[in-house]
Amino acid sequence: MKFMKLGSRPDTFYTTEAVRSISSEVSSDLIIQVKGSRYLLHKFPLLSKCSRLQKLCSESPESSQHQIVQLPDFPGGVEAFELCAKFCYGITITLSAYNIVSTRCAAEYLQMTEDVEKGNLIYKIEVFFNSCILNGWRDSIVTLQSTKAYALWSEELEITSRCIEAIASKVLTHPSKVSLSHSYSRRGTRDDVSSCNGGGGGESQRHRTTSKGWWAEDLAELDIDLYWRTMIAIKSGGKIPTNLIGDALKIYAARWLPNIPRNGFVHNKHGDSESDSDSESASEVNSKHRLLLESIVSLLPAEKGAVSCSFLLKLVKAANLLNASSSSKMELAKRVALQLDEATVSDLLIPSGSYLNGTRYDVDIVMTILEQFLLQGQSPPTSPPRSKFGFERRRSRSAENIDFEFQESRRSSSASHGSKLKVAKLVDGYLQEIAREVNLSLSKFIVISESIPDFARIDHDDLYRAIDIYLKAHPDLNKSERKRLCRILDCKKLSMEACMHAAQNELLPLRVVVQVLFFEQARAAMAGGKVAELPSNIKALLASHGIDPSKPPPPLSTTTTIAGDDQWSVSGLKSPRSKISTLRMKLAEDDGLDENYINPDGTARSSRLKNTICALPSRPKRIFSKLWSASRTPSEKN
Repeated sequence: MKFMKLGSRPDTFYTTEAVRSISSEVSSDLIIQVKGSRYLLHKFPLLSKCSRLQKLCSESPESSQHQIVQLPDFPGGVEAFELCAKFCYGITITLSAYNIVSTRCAAEYLQMTEDVEKGNLIYKIEVFFNSCILNGWRDSIVTLQSTKAYALWSEELEITSRCIEAIASKVLTHPSKVSLSHSYSRRGTRDDVSSCNGGGGGESQRHRTTSKGWWAEDLAELDIDLYWRTMIAIKSGGKIPTNLIGDALKIYAARWLPNIPRNGFVHNKHGDSESDSDSESASEVNSKHRLLLESIVSLLPAEKGAVSCSFLLKLVKAANLLNASSSSKMELAKRVALQLDEATVSDLLIPSGSYLNGTRYDVDIVMTILEQFLLQGQSPPTSPPRSKFGFERRRSRSAENIDFEFQESRRSSSASHGSKLKVAKLVDGYLQEIAREVNLSLSKFIVISESIPDFARIDHDDLYRAIDIYLKAHPDLNKSERKRLCRILDCKKLSMEACMHAAQNELLPLRVVVQVLFFEQARAAMAGGKVAELPSNIKALLASHGIDPSKPPPPLSTTTTIAGDDQWSVSGLKSPRSKISTLRMKLAEDDGLDENYINPDGTARSSRLKNTICALPSRPKRIFSKLWSASRTPSEKN
């Protein structure tokens, strides 16, 4: 930490009856009031260096003994004024990064310029600031942080901009060439304190680091506005890799954003509790966090992989709970879409911003992410329309800065086949989680399910389990809704385990149960090779579903792992009599409720399904043998 001493006289200021005075043989003739404090001083030393005091004294009337001057809007308060007054008396003062901003503003207010006296305070402060403060890493950051209390003065005097430029230049310089220590933040070490009064030693070199991201933790101490301006200056240099920018943003978010637990409630980062009576202060904190979040989003690099998908989705969760702008949410959704194959199911469980819709998780933002994922590789329209999922496309400060680069990145990074396969598994796992939501609409469930291309789902086991969970959580679905839900399921892509579970699932529509039994029976007949020719009606039905009767079907995946009560078990299957009665009951129900589904020849589809069951080949009935033998009693087997 650099410092500078000015003056040589000992400090003779003292306080008597709430009045600050100076020991002197000459009687005082000037009273200065600064923000409630009174100073009993002398005109000659002060007016000889302060042009403003000269003008004020000439304009104010003189009393019998003391002339009174009031400085109600004095920048820096009594501490800064006293430093300036001591400098006028030649008393020793010490300047450092902690008080240089307030002293510089106070000297500017008092107009302590070279026009009044050579070697005045403003000149000495500027020399110290340019030669020492701006050359030190820690000094530059401390000084920049202190400008927050004197924002307008600091901007006018260009203190803020000069500090930002100095910090950015050091970040852009290779760490081995930065001849100063940056160890003041959370590294358990301290910089050596050195003088800047001509002949002072340089800063300690022992703790210098060569890490590429050595600056990130130190900058994380800055206020968001100053941090944003500093990061913009660093990014504009074009020398820092985007992954280091992303790491710095992650460190800053971890430092200042509230925790986002899985249950969706925001906890203050520093553990401060807020009661209902503090709703106004809580609203202010929420607004501060919202501004912070949106600023971080605006700083995100456009390049894919600059930050992890998990971090992006954490920002999405924070944006939801902090009620961030729709433009920030859309920008996050587009970035998540570029790396969606890296996400996990828990990452996608984004808490809802409000419980008005009765659901814990925000499904709409996930639908938007999937929409953006499918748009990869496509050129955006000239005038982007409003998103069909309800997010308004408004331009923000970040959109103006990086929208062009991001669109180029999206066009050049079309989702690969492998990433679509991963996203398909991810979506099916996500559907299993949200299917338990009682207030989740059927339309949203189907839209998310159908957003995945058919080729991306190698098997439909996970999708079937999600449908089964949804049916159990929504027992009031009518027959047409259950049929609509099950249309997204391809029975040909179900494994043996899934088929055996579906065959006894009374929640499924009859048509699905019959298809499961039929395709599994046909598969068993093909695999056994003991049937020379299938009946013509079966062959026609196979052909209508894209199956070549002369070729065995491709192998299906049986690797799905399902835990808990939803696990599919062969031991739980029902007896053949119960299964036959279930089918007969569903057939009777279908006869009564499916009159709207009429074939072109005028016959009801339910009759066709009956005929299909009856027409199944008698040998080999492998699927029925497996289903029935598993639950037969010894007496029934005999």
